[in-house]
Amino acid sequence: MTAKISYDEVEVGTELPGQSFPVTRETLVRYAGASGDFNPIHWNEKFAKEVGLPDVIAHGMFTMASAIRVVTDWVGDPAAVAEYGVRFTKPVVVPNDDKGALIEVSAKVGAKLDDEARTVRVDLTAVSNDQKVLGRSRAVVRLA
Repeated sequence: MTAKISYDEVEVGTELPGQSFPVTRETLVRYAGASGDFNPIHWNEKFAKEVGLPDVIAHGMFTMASAIRVVTDWVGDPAAVAEYGVRFTKPVVVPNDDKGALIEVSAKVGAKLDDEARTVRVDLTAVSNDQKVLGRSRAVVRLA
């Protein structure tokens, strides 16, 4: 599969379709099983609070992976992502209720990097509970 977005048609400032990702305690347990990360801050409310957290928090890698889905869905090929990095600014707090938390992700093309390689930088914004949870979230993407 190759990127379905053409480099020639993309402009700096192009907004990608935003997405929202619900996160529940069940989501965290499933992710822990898949990733092998069973740190109790991700499932044990008592332990999370004892170490100074407001409640159970989502895995950082889960938050990061959710955010990049906005880019991979837009470009149509996960292999088109050449680089991806973030800074974790706030945890995604996941209450023990029917709603859980919501990670809301928006993104836009921040720069055209290389005409020959057909790469762009996509800047992402991830917010949960009205707080930015990822900082300097950027992906370099190869386009068609």
